[in-house]
Amino acid sequence: MSSEVLLVVAHGSRDPRHAATVHALVRRVRSLRPGLRVETAFLDFNLPSVPGTLDRLAAEGVRDVVALPLLLTRAFHAKADIPAVLRQAPPSLRIRQAEVLGPSPLLIAALERRLYEAGLTPGLAAGSAAWRRAVDEMKRSTGVVLASAGSTDPEAIAAIAETARELRRTGWCSVRPAFASASLPRTEDAVRAMRADGLRRVAVAPYVIAPGRLPDRIAAGAVEADVLADVLGPSEELARLLLQRHDACRTAQRVAVA
Repeated sequence: MSSEVLLVVAHGSRDPRHAATVHALVRRVRSLRPGLRVETAFLDFNLPSVPGTLDRLAAEGVRDVVALPLLLTRAFHAKADIPAVLRQAPPSLRIRQAEVLGPSPLLIAALERRLYEAGLTPGLAAGSAAWRRAVDEMKRSTGVVLASAGSTDPEAIAAIAETARELRRTGWCSVRPAFASASLPRTEDAVRAMRADGLRRVAVAPYVIAPGRLPDRIAAGAVEADVLADVLGPSEELARLLLQRHDACRTAQRVAVA
């Protein structure tokens, strides 16, 4: 039995696609590091719950838990909900909360992977010099709407804006943030603004991890776009990022103890 556990804490959803995607991502994390015990828990709607999982881990004799929020920004859930539920854990558990996932170069790579998979790829052998030239040309003629769920938290909004800037730095001619709730502009408004700017091709890149009500709203707002990418889901980049956040948290813990 492992004495240390990586606990991936997801929000949860009434939409069954959400939990299925989270579990698929966690399976990918396990495949990348078979020696690490990785568990999943949900704040709401789905089981297992965070309190129930922590109680079970304590009963099994687990001592160290890295709780990793499956969140792209530090908004209310990362700042309030998750710390509150972790404080209710059995006292035998030593728990550290890892940083949220964004921003990160791996998220930029995952977004681009989804855009390419949605059809923004030249009909050439991937990795060749001609392919790279064709990708560069495609980026110079394509605008991207970075569509997130939305937040009223200024820190979260700033993080999404930074991700949009980082995505633009990879060569896309224009990148605009958009939101499914809480903030403006909406996805459809950002698409129309890009058309008004004279862009012939517009792609929507959902900056969300799993399907659900708000990602469906993003998809509905993308009807006038040329390309709609998939959610980030169980991509290799996202799985590697979870392990990065785990490792950084464990390193910080060792430094603090020393």
